[in-house]
Amino acid sequence: MPLPLAEAGPVLDRLTPRVLFSDVDGTLVGRGASLLADMDGQPTLAAATALVAAHTAGLAVVLVSGRTRAQLFESGRLIGLRDAIGELGTVLMVDGEPELLWGEMPPGLAATPVDAFATLGLVELLLKTFDGRLELHAPWHLGRSGTVLLRGKVDTAEADALLAAHGAGWARLVDNGRLRGPYPHLGLGHREASAYHLLPAGTGKGVAVARYLERRGLGPEHAAATRDSTADVQLGTATGAMFLVANAGPDTVTAAGPETILTEGAAGAGWAQAVTALLARME
Repeated sequence: MPLPLAEAGPVLDRLTPRVLFSDVDGTLVGRGASLLADMDGQPTLAAATALVAAHTAGLAVVLVSGRTRAQLFESGRLIGLRDAIGELGTVLMVDGEPELLWGEMPPGLAATPVDAFATLGLVELLLKTFDGRLELHAPWHLGRSGTVLLRGKVDTAEADALLAAHGAGWARLVDNGRLRGPYPHLGLGHREASAYHLLPAGTGKGVAVARYLERRGLGPEHAAATRDSTADVQLGTATGAMFLVANAGPDTVTAAGPETILTEGAAGAGWAQAVTALLARME
């Protein structure tokens, strides 16, 4: 079970914070992916005010998401951020410049992992095998370079075994959490479908966080992360502290480690509490 923020002093006192890796939906932003809304859609300045405080103090904020480089670039420009980790850790942006992370994918297959998946027929293989249960997550599958984005409801272990049987044991299908809307043509109602990423094994948010810190000459003691779901647990593998905002689901809270810090506030309000706690260690 996680540690209440009020009792997290011993964990936070080990840090010399320089960077905060932040999940986006349900963590930094509220309903409708708005920085200025809470999870009920009510107006709030909590996250925006904390973001300004982080900028002022020199605490770098790095967005971490399944979104594409272009999406994160535009989102970052609106709130003054240049660094980001996209496409579930396969795309790293430092000072606005992208780096693709290939993981265990054999070199030289194509210009990007997404091109390689298409050229080798792996996307077609998954869609044909799981016909009626899996489809491209249109239109958000467009413009991607590191992962192929799909939606539906499948067993990822079965999918991985299928990929391995076709000579692609270096590829993985990863469940990135439930989608809000219904997909009746797939036989799925509200919050029954999941978003899936087809990506190279050996990549992920934790790998990308470690790579970012390496490029900046920083260690885990200089970094913290915020999240709201089990899908983002990798964010904490390379950082000195992990914050879990209060709107996290009960399964996520139960599965959290004893040094995961649970904020009192939900989404942006909880994110602001995490920033305040980190800024206190920078003084």
